[in-house]
Amino acid sequence: MSSDDGRSRVRVGSECGPRTASRVTLPRRGWLLAFLLGAVAAMVGTPAFHAPLRLVAVAVAEDSEAAKAIEARLGSDTRYLASDELEGRGIGTTGLDKAAQYIAEEFKKAGLKTEIFDGQPFQKFTVPSSVDRGPAERNSLVLIPPAGADGKPAAPVTLKLEQDFQSLAIGGAGKAEGAVVFAGYGISAKDQKYDDYAGLDVKGKIVIVIRKEPQQDKADSVFSGKQASPHAPFVRKIANAAEKGAAAVILVNDQFSIDQARTSEEKAWQESVEKLATARDAYRKLEKPTAEQTAAYRKEVGRFAELIQLSGQKLAGDFDSVPGFLEAGQANNAKGIPVFFAKRAALTASLTAAGIDLAEIERQIDGDLTPRSKELAGWTAKAEADVIHRRADVANVVGVIEGEGPLAEETVVIGAHYDHVGKGGASSGSLAPWSTDVHNGADDNASGTAALLETARYFGRLSGKPKRRLVFIAFTSEERGLLGSNHYVKNPRYPLEKTVAMLNMDMVGRLLDNKLIVYGTGTATEFNGLVDKLNETHKFTITRHPEGFGPSDHASFYGKEIPVFHFFTGTHPDYHRPSDDADRLNLEGIRRVVAMVCDTATTIVDTEKRPTYQQVKGSAQISRSGDRPYFGSIPDFAEGTEGYALMGVTKGSPADRAGLKAGDVIVKLGESKVTGLDDFDLALRKFKVGDQVPVTVKRGTEMVTVTVTLAPARNP
Repeated sequence: MSSDDGRSRVRVGSECGPRTASRVTLPRRGWLLAFLLGAVAAMVGTPAFHAPLRLVAVAVAEDSEAAKAIEARLGSDTRYLASDELEGRGIGTTGLDKAAQYIAEEFKKAGLKTEIFDGQPFQKFTVPSSVDRGPAERNSLVLIPPAGADGKPAAPVTLKLEQDFQSLAIGGAGKAEGAVVFAGYGISAKDQKYDDYAGLDVKGKIVIVIRKEPQQDKADSVFSGKQASPHAPFVRKIANAAEKGAAAVILVNDQFSIDQARTSEEKAWQESVEKLATARDAYRKLEKPTAEQTAAYRKEVGRFAELIQLSGQKLAGDFDSVPGFLEAGQANNAKGIPVFFAKRAALTASLTAAGIDLAEIERQIDGDLTPRSKELAGWTAKAEADVIHRRADVANVVGVIEGEGPLAEETVVIGAHYDHVGKGGASSGSLAPWSTDVHNGADDNASGTAALLETARYFGRLSGKPKRRLVFIAFTSEERGLLGSNHYVKNPRYPLEKTVAMLNMDMVGRLLDNKLIVYGTGTATEFNGLVDKLNETHKFTITRHPEGFGPSDHASFYGKEIPVFHFFTGTHPDYHRPSDDADRLNLEGIRRVVAMVCDTATTIVDTEKRPTYQQVKGSAQISRSGDRPYFGSIPDFAEGTEGYALMGVTKGSPADRAGLKAGDVIVKLGESKVTGLDDFDLALRKFKVGDQVPVTVKRGTEMVTVTVTLAPARNP
C-alpha cells in the first residue's frame, strides 16, 4: 500500500461459491457441498442488490479439504512473491519482472484470456526508477575569495568530492555561479516569527544553510520543542531557498548534532572499557578456569577490544560527516536547483574570512532566536552537480474473462498491486530507511496479489460466461504513487464509461480479531446494503469508510467516477519494513477475504442494474503525519510533471470550493514554489486553519490564481 512497492499446484475447488451449481468444478468428496448447491440453485434466482444470491461454498467447514487447498495455494503464492529471490519487488529489479511473469502464468493457468496487449498480458510503460551521481569531474564546488588589496585575484578554494563535499540526489542537475550568501538555518517560519531570509537577496546566488533548526535541546523551543518541526527537513530548506530564487544550496552540519554524536560515542567507548574491566575481574576470580571459560573470556575480550578500537577511531575524527549521495533522499526529476553538502571544516576559513563564526552564530541564535544571515562580501562560487535520473520499464499484468449477453461489453475490474519497496533506503518509502535488507512486502502486497490470483482461479473455473466482462489487473508502481492504476485509467484497454465497478485488495494478510476494513462503501448508492447482505454470511467485524479516494489503486478509478470497493485488514508494525515476511500472514484470513471479494464481484456482475455512482466528500487515509490543515486535493502522479498535478479534488473540500479541478497543476502555494507533492505538503504546513491562501495553477496553457480557505484536518 502507498503513505503511504516476481510450481506446480493442486487444482481443487475455491472457497468462493458459484452462481449456479452447473458452473462449478467441485472438489473431491464434495457430495455434501453439491447437495447444498443444487438445493439452493433450485430455490434462488438471479441476484439483485437488495437481495443478492448467497454463495454457498462459504459454508464449507474451516477444516475442509477445499479450505485447506485454498490456503495452501495462498501460502505458496505469498511465499514466492515475498521471497528474497524477488528482491522486494522494487522498481527496476529483476524480481519485479519475475513477479509479473509469475502472475501472467497463473492468470493463464486459471483460464483467463491473456493476449491483451499485442498478444501479451503486459501493459508496458516507464517510470522513474533510480538516481545516480555522474562522474567526479562533473561534480564540483569552488569558492572564490575577493581580490586582494593589490587587486590581484585570490587563490580559489577547491573542495574535494566525498572528502570535503558531496552532491545530493535530493537536488537537481546543473551548474551555478554567483555570489555566496550565508542564510542561517534557511528557515522562514511565519508562526514562529523567524525568517533567516528577511531582508536578504539571494536571487541567482549560492546559499549556505545550516542543517536542522535552532534550540534543538530546549523542550520549550518554538520549533516543536526537542522534536523536529516541519522546517527542519532537507527538502523544506531546499524548497525555501528555491522559492527565494537561490541558484544552488550548500548544506552544513549543525554544531549541536556534532556535539551530540561525539558525546554518544564517548559514552559507548566508556561503556566498552567498563565491560572489559568487569569481564577481566570476573575471570581473575576463577581459581581454575576451564578451557571453555578461558575460550569464552578471550572471545569476550576480543569483542570489547574491537568496540573500544572502533570507538577510539571515531573519537579521533571530527564527527562532521558528509552524507552519501542518496542519504538525504532524491528528487522526482532533474529540474530542481543543485544541492551540496559540505564539511564545516572545508568552509571555515572562507566563512571566517568573511566575518562568520558558525559556532558562535548558532549560540547567538539559540539565545535570542534572531537570524544572523549575511552575504559574504566579494565571495563568489562555482558549482556543478551531475544528477542522473533513470527510468525503468514496468508493466501492469492483465487477464480477462469475457462476458456474454446484453451486458457483455460492461466491465468489472478486480485488482491488486504487486510491487513493493525493494531493499529500502531513504528514498524508497521504507519506514526503516537505514536498512538495505530486502523488504519482502508479504502483506504489502503479496497478500493482495495472491488473493487476486485465487479470485481469478475461482472465476476461471466456472463453466459458461459471466454477464459482464471481468478484468483482473495486477498493478505495478503503486508504491511510487499509484502509477500503474493511473496509467491504466489514462490508457484503458476497455472503456471506462462501461466499467461499472472496481474491487481492490491491498494488505489483506493480517486479519486480526475478525476486523475487515472496507473502503468505498459510499461510492455507489447500493454498496452499503450489499456489504450488509454479504456479511450476514461472512460475519466479519467491518469498519466502513465511504470515501473512494484513498491510499491505493482504487482511487485512480474513483477519480474517473467509477464506484469502488477497497478491502484492507489493517496496518501493523511491519509495514514497509524488512520484517513484513510471509510467515506472519493469516492465510485463513486471506481465504475469507477472497470469499467476500468473489461474492461481491459475483453480485455486481450478475445484477442487471449497474451500481449507481455517487460522490463522497473527503479522502480516506491510513494515517496522517502532523497537523496540517485540510486542502482536499487528489494527487495525479503524472510522469515528468513539474508542479503538483491534480487527479481531482474531493467534493466540498477547500480546493473544490475555490474552483480547482482535475488537470490543474499547482505551481505555487502562498509564496512557496511547488515543484512536486513534497513541496506542496511542506508548504501547506506553513499555514493554519482559516488562512486564505493564494494558489497558482497551470490550467492548460494559462496560469490561474485562486484563493483557498483552509479547513481543519480530517481523519478517516
